[in-house]
Amino acid sequence: MSTPLLICDDSKMARKQVARALPQDWSVDISYACNGVEALEAIRAGRGEIVFLDLTMPELDGYQVLETVHAEQLNCVIIVISADIQPEAFSRVKALGALDFIKKPVDGDALRGTLSTYGLL
Repeated sequence: MSTPLLICDDSKMARKQVARALPQDWSVDISYACNGVEALEAIRAGRGEIVFLDLTMPELDGYQVLETVHAEQLNCVIIVISADIQPEAFSRVKALGALDFIKKPVDGDALRGTLSTYGLL
């Protein structure tokens, strides 16, 4: 059975790049969101057990999505993917419940390593 995976980024190019970096042998059913509002709708609808989440987006940013997921106790695992790799951003997303933080652009080997570390493959 495929795991529902949500890729949320306001850049279509970034969404495609993340999808291409996914392990080929990983059984996932991919959905996409362009902003935080769409991401929360998808998570609530069960289309995001695993979520790759950008931080800088219109409407609701990644931090606001993390806050809402925590407040509503939504059942998903979130890995932040962002070019903003400042230590403050890393510590803030971890405090908000993100599993990990991956730097953009996503490297396929690093992504596989992160997924393996957390038993998601």
